[in-house]
Formats: sequence, structure tokens, C-alpha cells
Amino acid sequence: MNSYLGEIAALGTSVCWTFTSIFFTIAGRRVGSITVNRVRLVLAVVFLSVTHLLVQGQWLPAQAGLYRWFWLGLSGIIGLVLGDALLFQAFVWIGPRRSMLLMSLVPIISTALGWVFLGERLNAIETVAVGLTVGGIVWVVSERGNANEAPSDRRHYWLGVLAGIGGAMGQALGLVASKKGMAGDFAPLSANLIRMLVAVTVMWSYTLLRGKGGHTLRALTDRRASLSILGGAIVGPFLGVWLSLVAVKLTRVGIAATLMALPPVFVLLPSWWIFKDRISLQTVVGTAIAIGGVAIILLF
Repeated sequence: MNSYLGEIAALGTSVCWTFTSIFFTIAGRRVGSITVNRVRLVLAVVFLSVTHLLVQGQWLPAQAGLYRWFWLGLSGIIGLVLGDALLFQAFVWIGPRRSMLLMSLVPIISTALGWVFLGERLNAIETVAVGLTVGGIVWVVSERGNANEAPSDRRHYWLGVLAGIGGAMGQALGLVASKKGMAGDFAPLSANLIRMLVAVTVMWSYTLLRGKGGHTLRALTDRRASLSILGGAIVGPFLGVWLSLVAVKLTRVGIAATLMALPPVFVLLPSWWIFKDRISLQTVVGTAIAIGGVAIILLF
């Protein structure tokens, strides 16, 4: 069972991020995605600090050296600040369907980076499994939408494509940097707290310099948005990212990233129920292919 803990953690990450996307979609439609992004990290730091005190006996990971702070902090800036900012902008320019299609590149990029920087290798069966899973995800999220989703401006379309690729690159680089920062016997909980602390410091320093702090706080008077951000922060930056670090610590980055790329598939049923999105035959087939890839990874 222990040999599969990394894969199980990665699947748990996908489940958490599925619920995160629902919570943050509700909140983002009411107060804007930028406000959601700022507040979610603050809440995550609070939750993580309290949990770290209960589990490790310290508010902060004081035992971490400069090496870990550098790599984990870099991971937080690249993945949580820059990567997420690019992804959110891609949502605006080319819509969520195309953006999630580009985010399905994360397993491929992560596998390549894990090979170059960490010396990780996938065998033939695992390579086929990664290909099946990514192919299934691409099939699901690339389904033709309605005409209203088409970008009205070609320049914004290509900028959105670049932003989506940048978001995928940010997440992949963040995973690799996290694994370097957790080298040896270092707790993923402590690593997650370091990533969040650095990310929230960078993001809120920029926010305050721009004089946007008051605007963000005023947006929290929307009760439904605040509750949605709270729920999303618990299952996303807190539990989801914690599980993602457990995954990259216990298994190869390419495998972890593949299993963590399943939210576009997992979100189908909740989206149908909550947002009334239709589920087509293409969606069902793509889901089956993606789940088949996951099964191969877990069984072989």
C-alpha cells in the first residue's frame, strides 16, 4: 500500500482541485478572480500555520535552511503567483475550455523537466499511461463549445494561448522546484507553508503597492463569495496543495502531474449538476480514456 501513497495523494489532489474550481468559479463570478486569488492564499497560510503548530509544534518551519526556503519560495512564486495569474488571464482571453486544454500540457512538461533536472525516467507502460490520460483530458476539454466562446480578437486569442501555456509551465516548474526543496526528510506540510508564505508576501506586497488592498477587503462583504472563497481555500491551497507536495515527494513528478491533471474530467458531473453544463458522448469517451490511463498507472 505504501508504494501507492504518492499516486493516491495525487488523485486526492485532483479531487480537491475539482471542488476548488467550483467554489472559486462561484466566488469569481461575484467579486472577480483577482480578489479570489489574493484572499485564498491568506486563508491558506492561516490554516497551514495552525495545522503546522498542531502537527509539528511550531507556527513556522524554523528548522528549514536557506536551501529549502529558496527552492520552495521559488516554487510558490512561479506556481502560485505567476502561474495562476497567467491561467486566470487565459480564462479571460480564451475562456475556460481552451485554458484547461492548455493546462493538460502540465504532465508532459513536468515529465520533461523531471527527466532533465531530476533524472527521473518513465518505463514504456507508464509512458503509454501518461499519453492515454493526457489524451483523454484533451478529448474532454477540447470539445467544441458554443459560438459565444470564440475569441473576438485574434491578438487576444494568441496572447491567451501564450498565457495558458505560461500557466502550465508555471505549474510544472513549481512542482519540480518543490521536489528539490523537499529533498531528504522534509515534511510536505512544512514545504506547503513555506510556498504559501512566500507567495502571499509577494502577492500582497504588489497589491498594497498598487493601492488595491481596500478594494479587496470591501469585496469580502459579499457573504456568498466569502463563504465560497473559504471553502475553496480549505480544499485548494490548504489540502490540495499539501497533497500535491506529498505526491511529488513520494512518486515521480511526471506520474504525479498526470494524476493531478484530472480535474477537467472530475468536474464534469458537478458542473452538470450545479452549472447545468451538458455532458456529451465525446465527454464520456474522453473520461473513460483518462480513467483507463490512471488505472494503468496504479496497477502497473
